[in-house]
Amino acid sequence: MSQDLSSSARKVQEALNRNGVACRVVEMPQSTRTAEDAARAVGCQVGQIIKSLIFRGKQSHQALLVAASGANRVNEKKVAALISEPLSKADADFVREKTGFAIGGVPPVGHAHPIRILIDEDLLQYDEIWAAAGTPRAVFKLTPEELQKITGGEVVAIK
Repeated sequence: MSQDLSSSARKVQEALNRNGVACRVVEMPQSTRTAEDAARAVGCQVGQIIKSLIFRGKQSHQALLVAASGANRVNEKKVAALISEPLSKADADFVREKTGFAIGGVPPVGHAHPIRILIDEDLLQYDEIWAAAGTPRAVFKLTPEELQKITGGEVVAIK
């Protein structure tokens, strides 16, 4: 099954398998790069799409992944207060170095290095949500509970 996936999507499928969830990565014929594109591609609400946003701690230079509902904008000041450190946006090189994936396909699992993860509390209202799976065309469906299980992420208010 995963042999048909691109190498990046296969890495995500293997991470999901290791985490003991029955999620299956699918590669779509159309782009899933933005939350709007992904929602159109899978036929769900924009709020059900997980935007995996990478930030960089200004002092620690550590990566932080915010798994935000596609309908929400991250309040960076609020998130910075939650982690007790100012944030800056991560550039493409930093994102690839820390996650192993390019912007537009960053999944919530399977990263090159351990990353602290914050989960938008608004994702918990849905029965199913969708995440990027390593490429701008790959996604997988999961529940909010599975997201918490596979990421160890902390549920917080991000808007």
